[in-house]
Amino acid sequence: MTARRVVGWIAVAGVVAAGGWIVTRPTPGDYIPGLGPSSKEASKTPPIVGDAPPRTVADPEALDVDAYFPAQRIVESGNYKGKRSGVRRGENCTEVLQDRTLELLREAGCKGYLAVSFTAQDKPVLSSVTLLRFADAPTAAKAAESLRAKPGSVAFILPDASAAPALPPAVARPATEPRVELVGHYVTVTSSRPAEAHPGAGAGTASPGPAGPSVSPLPVPSTSAANLDQALDEATRAISYTAGAPFIWM
Repeated sequence: MTARRVVGWIAVAGVVAAGGWIVTRPTPGDYIPGLGPSSKEASKTPPIVGDAPPRTVADPEALDVDAYFPAQRIVESGNYKGKRSGVRRGENCTEVLQDRTLELLREAGCKGYLAVSFTAQDKPVLSSVTLLRFADAPTAAKAAESLRAKPGSVAFILPDASAAPALPPAVARPATEPRVELVGHYVTVTSSRPAEAHPGAGAGTASPGPAGPSVSPLPVPSTSAANLDQALDEATRAISYTAGAPFIWM
């Protein structure tokens, strides 16, 4: 083999190697890095109910659930690890209220919402975060005050994208109280509940709408009552921070 051929084969090998690196670069959802999302993962895509609210010039991606909470991305903060479950979204913010006869958000000028359920990976905890969009920061601040004055007014979203009934006093605990945060011209309302409080969650009982396949909470070990409140608090803080982080500078 001539020296020229040797150089040529080395060049070809280099190109193939470079191409191989590009092809095999891992992407979210890969079971084997580089082979793309598996069909098993694709079949577990959580349900989404409702149409995405209209985009605005100021924040065109703000209420795009896949942009901020990809279905296969793990949310990890401190001792919490969780995954996105069901999603509800729409332009009529009254839909997020436990009692839809209230004019609470309509009067506040809410422009759209995104409500997302999260399931903890290693703890029997479900979390729900609702993101509300307003015209400006002062309007959002007033809405946040109104929501803090009426704890529990925003419905809890379950893994099947349905709205959960209010917890009875015997099950409710201080750690399940919602966390209301003002982030620019957005308001986030986050809370967490024991998974056993909603044993049917994920059974595909979402209300009518363009929903996807059902999703069940991940199997988790039991935990003591003493540790449950801490797990609920950690989950709420982690999801609240994750939901608000993209909007801090808007």
